[in-house]
Amino acid sequence: MVEWFAWFQVAIAGLAAVSAVLFALFQRAPNDYTLGPVAVVLILLLIQMGMALFAPAAGNSPTGSLLEWWMYAFTALVMIPAAMIWALIERSVMSNVVLGLLAASIAVMLTRMHTIWFINSA
Repeated sequence: MVEWFAWFQVAIAGLAAVSAVLFALFQRAPNDYTLGPVAVVLILLLIQMGMALFAPAAGNSPTGSLLEWWMYAFTALVMIPAAMIWALIERSVMSNVVLGLLAASIAVMLTRMHTIWFINSA
């Protein structure tokens, strides 16, 4: 896990959450402006997972449980497409609320993943 990239992901996930909630407050259905940032969060998560595959070999080993880190990553990876598909099927204002809550949850999960990788003692 690359530290600066993790914080970048948290910031993007936070912006995606705010964007989706604002669109929900304005009574808008899901659109490119709410689904797009969530898709970017998914792409960044995939990149982070790819980097995490090779980080231990490069000397950047986690201080916590690697299994726990991968379970957080896999859960986030499953949650994002599920919420996006649901938002495309259920085109209501509440879908934007769900996307906002999802993005906020992903930001929290990424923060926990950062803690597992860098702060936990083995």
